[in-house]
Amino acid sequence: MTAVATRSRELEAVRRDAADCRRCDLYRHATQTVFGEGRPDAPLMLVGEQPGDVEDEEGRPFVGPAGLLLREILTEIGVDERRLYVTNAVKHFKWKPKGARRIHDKPNWTEIRACDHWLRLELAHVRPKLVVCLGATATQALLGREARVTALRGRVVDVPELEEPVLVTIHPSAVLRAGDRRHEMRAQLVSDLAIARDALRAPDALRH
Repeated sequence: MTAVATRSRELEAVRRDAADCRRCDLYRHATQTVFGEGRPDAPLMLVGEQPGDVEDEEGRPFVGPAGLLLREILTEIGVDERRLYVTNAVKHFKWKPKGARRIHDKPNWTEIRACDHWLRLELAHVRPKLVVCLGATATQALLGREARVTALRGRVVDVPELEEPVLVTIHPSAVLRAGDRRHEMRAQLVSDLAIARDALRAPDALRH
C-alpha cells in the first residue's frame, strides 16, 4: 500500500470516529459532523471556522456561499483545488434561530478546544507544507485564545507545537458581510492566499 493510500485510509477512520463526536454539546442541534476533505497528502491545508447552514445539510466543508467565493479566488490566483485539504476548526454547525432561518453563532473557547482533537488528527495525517487559518476561530484554534486576525493577517507564523507554519487571513464570509468594504477585503484575501500559492510554487514546497 502506498503512503498516500495509507493516509487516506487513516483519515477515513478518523472521519468515522468524528461522525459520532460528543465532545461538546454542538452535536445536539447540528445535522451531522462536517469533517475535512481533499488530498490526503495535500501540501496546503485550509482551515475555516465552522460549517455553515449549507455545509451542515450536505456534510461537506466550504460548499456554501463563503466556500463558493473561496473557490472563485483560488481559481483566480491559479491554485488547483485538487491539491488542497479543506476543513474547519469546529466540525458542527453552531447556530441560533432567526425566524425560519438558522444563523451562524460563533463557537466559544470550550467548543473550539473540544474540537481541537479532530483538527490535530487531520494535521498529523495530512502533514501539509503550510496551513492557512481562515478567520478568528481557526486562528485561535491553532495559535491560542489571544491570537487576533487583525494583528497577524498576511503573516506566516511558526508555531512551536506544530510542524507546519501557519498563514493567517480573513474568512471568506467576512468578505461577503463587508458591505462597502467588500472590494477591499476581497483584495486582502486574494493577496494573502497568493502568499500560500507562491509557497506551493517554490522549489521545496512539496515534500510529499
